[in-house]
Amino acid sequence: MSGIRIGQRPQNNRQRYVKLLWTSIWLAYLGAPVSDLLHGGHSTVARALGWTGLVAFVAWYLALVFRTGRGERNGVVLASLAVLATESTVLALSLGREWLVLFVYVGISSGAALPLRLSRWTVPAVSALLTGVAFVVPGGSDYLMGLLFPALLGGFSMTGVRELIRTTVELREARATVAQLAANEERLRLARDLHDLLGHSLSLITLKSELAGRMLPDHPDRAAQQVADIEQVSRQALVDVREAVTGYRRRRLPAELAGAKVALSAAGVTADLPDEPDLSGVPEESEAALAWALREAVTNVVRHSGARRCTVGLARRQTLDGAVIELSVEDDGSGGPGGSPGNGLTGLSERLEKAGGSLEASGARHGFRLVARAPAGAPAADVGSRA
Repeated sequence: MSGIRIGQRPQNNRQRYVKLLWTSIWLAYLGAPVSDLLHGGHSTVARALGWTGLVAFVAWYLALVFRTGRGERNGVVLASLAVLATESTVLALSLGREWLVLFVYVGISSGAALPLRLSRWTVPAVSALLTGVAFVVPGGSDYLMGLLFPALLGGFSMTGVRELIRTTVELREARATVAQLAANEERLRLARDLHDLLGHSLSLITLKSELAGRMLPDHPDRAAQQVADIEQVSRQALVDVREAVTGYRRRRLPAELAGAKVALSAAGVTADLPDEPDLSGVPEESEAALAWALREAVTNVVRHSGARRCTVGLARRQTLDGAVIELSVEDDGSGGPGGSPGNGLTGLSERLEKAGGSLEASGARHGFRLVARAPAGAPAADVGSRA
């Protein structure tokens, strides 16, 4: 893993080094205190104390920023900020106006390490302390306007970043919980369906097996009839299980629409999708074929089109062959397949033809358009045969 997702702590040394690098970049603004120590004409003792204070300040600041969000009590954070503010005040009063920049780091760490209910008070307090010290330090008022706004804006912007991280972490945890609950619910539903399907059949098989065992010595013909019944029940149970498993694997159009929205959004494509479709009366084969068509079309948009927008339409239409449900997927990308359709579109066309539908795929005015049609209801001949 080369990066760290927002709200996620470093998991290995590489990620720790990356976070340290990004945090250290902002230490470049400490160039003014460093230049003052090198060329400010201070005594040897003053330079030694200045270097010691600067290193201690940076170490404390990095420790506070790195520990942000790890559950420390607010009292510990406030004490750490008080130490940083005290160091900044002492160094600025002792060594000069160049050291006022330290207050900017105090304001930023205040916004990053404290919740909003506290940082909305501590950030202005740090800015007020900066203002007071700037008027005391010779020439500090000249630096005040250049440092006051970064201290305020940096501190309050970090409160926004902190809230964003907190929300992201909560959202990630909520998604994990929803996924776990959905998996558990699916297991329960599968167990319930299998119990309903097999419970009666297995009980009947057990009963008839016991009867056949008791009848076998004296009434072999009746025992044979019980064995025949066992065979019939077991075959029917096998058919029921196969139908149940097929139902679990069958593609559903509402689920594919939800998956398409997630896939397009993740690829940075603006998705225009229909609301919850009304599929009353639509045969399962037609719905499954259209669901596969939607999946294939969205996959092509995400992988090959380079589109910025994708529009999905779903409508019922009346044709000479009867009512059909029509799915259209259009993007504004670079176009679809070349001269010959790919394996995906070929297989999709065969699937739709098997369900009694059809597939059209062609270049649109600003991209590529796929239209899949499938019967929206039973053909008239079938209806008549059931009447």
